[in-house]
Amino acid sequence: MTELYQVTVVKYGTRQTVRSDVYLNYHLYDEPDGPIGMDYFFWVVRNAERTIVVDTGFSAAGGANRKRTTLIEPAAAFDSLGVDRAAGPAVVVTHAHYDHIGNLDLFPRSPLHIAAAEYDFWTGPYATRTLLHHSVEDDEIDHLRRASAEGRLRTFEHSVELAPGVRVLRIGGHTPGQSVVSVDTTDGVVLLASDAVHYYEELDRNMPFTQVANLIDMYDGFERLRAMRADHLVAGHDPDTLARFTPVGSGPLAGLAATIGEEC
Repeated sequence: MTELYQVTVVKYGTRQTVRSDVYLNYHLYDEPDGPIGMDYFFWVVRNAERTIVVDTGFSAAGGANRKRTTLIEPAAAFDSLGVDRAAGPAVVVTHAHYDHIGNLDLFPRSPLHIAAAEYDFWTGPYATRTLLHHSVEDDEIDHLRRASAEGRLRTFEHSVELAPGVRVLRIGGHTPGQSVVSVDTTDGVVLLASDAVHYYEELDRNMPFTQVANLIDMYDGFERLRAMRADHLVAGHDPDTLARFTPVGSGPLAGLAATIGEEC
């Protein structure tokens, strides 16, 4: 039987850059360059029965190494939401870039769910190549290895039902195992696109992000996401994201979080 959940979108970091820095081969669009913001999110899915964490944000070191601005420490944000980290809630790793797995050490008892293609790539022979390696921190990839050795890593090939009403699907493109999460809520189906769609414009105009493992898979991913016809799509880095949903208006996350669906 399907369950319903509430999704909380948390903005924990930000930066300012230019469009040619985020869209692949931007000069081919014959458009003027210009400023663009880039926000950093993680997501919490929960109801009365369970809590599921989707990605964990960048670490202090990972953010500092890339001069990112931290708006709230992820540990403080999880605590503000009442996430019991010691209880070992399930954690979905949509992909293994630094800004999505930087705080896995906050969840030392949690099962980690990741596409097999993602884990295999980052522990394989091409993970150290410059154009790919710049997006990861070696000690964070080692955390995935340790979780595997401890029996906490759960891999899947194409999709997995994590719980009634929560499905994880591998899309690829941005990384070999880039995944999205579909969640049933009281407001309909929410699709946490993570970096399968960094910006809404990316999907609307078929404009791939600058960091891509397989361009054809990325284009195909856009088509697959459209075909899912979710009621709400949550982009992975678009500064417009929070404005599309119900803002959290008080507490440490005021102005930094929004919810979709009612508490269940």
